[in-house]
Amino acid sequence: MPTGAAELMRGTILDADSFERGDLDTTSLESALDQWTHHRSTQSHEVAERIAGCEVLVTNKVIIDAAAMQNACLKLIVVAATGTNNIDLVAAKQRNITVCNVRDYASAAVSQHVFSLLLTLVSHLGDYTQAVRTGRWQESKVFCLLDYPIRELDSMTLGIIGYGNIGMQLGVIAEGLGMKVIYFDVESKLPLGNAQPKATLSSLLEEAHVVSLHVPQHASTELLIGNKEIGELRKGAMLINASRGNVVDLDALAAALGSGHIGGAAIDVFPVEPRSNNDEFVSPLRGLDQCILTPHIGGSTEEAQENIGVEVAEKLTRYSDNGTTTSAVNFPEVALPAHDGKHRLLHVHQNIPGVMSAINQVFSENKVNVSGQYLQTMGDTGYVVIDIEADYSKALITSLTAIEGTLRTRVLF
Repeated sequence: MPTGAAELMRGTILDADSFERGDLDTTSLESALDQWTHHRSTQSHEVAERIAGCEVLVTNKVIIDAAAMQNACLKLIVVAATGTNNIDLVAAKQRNITVCNVRDYASAAVSQHVFSLLLTLVSHLGDYTQAVRTGRWQESKVFCLLDYPIRELDSMTLGIIGYGNIGMQLGVIAEGLGMKVIYFDVESKLPLGNAQPKATLSSLLEEAHVVSLHVPQHASTELLIGNKEIGELRKGAMLINASRGNVVDLDALAAALGSGHIGGAAIDVFPVEPRSNNDEFVSPLRGLDQCILTPHIGGSTEEAQENIGVEVAEKLTRYSDNGTTTSAVNFPEVALPAHDGKHRLLHVHQNIPGVMSAINQVFSENKVNVSGQYLQTMGDTGYVVIDIEADYSKALITSLTAIEGTLRTRVLF
């Protein structure tokens, strides 16, 4: 839980190479804490030692499991990416470690990458580039080599699965190039432009010439596109996945590419990705024609990486200075305004009836006026931030801590 700026002094970055570059401005991140330890990369056996003694941890892909946290004094973990599957969220919550991620830092980058993949597929750019390099152009009987069919986007329908920020941006770009846009999402979303929602996943798959996936990693999205769904695609359709590696059954996709049912595919994320030079990249898609594989670079533009540094620094500062937990994934999210001249108390408790009533009773008995109160719950945990006008006594803090269901009470300022 939030602990106050005085405690958030030492930070460790475990895999700086994955989101820091020498030509990027990381001033905001450096100034967020007084003391940083940077590790360019970290192997699994090095994690526990490297996080010992730090209150704040920043990582992108390093796995932080329960064993690594066991003897750590961590208060906050910031994942410098959207996905948090490398963190044991249950273990972190049990140890009162708040885990935050960075959302929407790469919406433009991913949209751009998806369209570069789409344009490469429909124009067979890879095939034609290779043909020129190997001398096949001069073998053509006409002025150009036309071994591979080229399609125009304005004759095609783009189906977007997952209509969040990235999906919406992608739809706007597609319409600008003349494509019809349809989308499917488990939540009702208002369309941008002329995009049309589809009631079912099947109806989208049957209509789209190109399907692009933009869903989070979740039990409900694992193998979302399998044999059945691939069979529902129109013959010659193209599939692009720049979301999560476990969303598509790659064996089923490889079979569909081999049979010609799918006309092309582009994949940027994989179920298992290399973590070191010793890890071979293994995929049934390697070596297949009309299948583009990129090394998880969808969100890796220079601008997106700079956004990460800025957002991580902002989360650290707001968390330590006023208790804000926006983008927490295992803790209630609370966005808080600054209240000058007030004292701020933080109370984390079990989400059970009667706690808030007991908290307010303590303030009443101590004749302390509450000027602001912000409550949010998540599962079995409640988090309330209280701004008070008067000075507080140790007796008041003791009474708050003694309330049944209290997990932790703290004075922030």
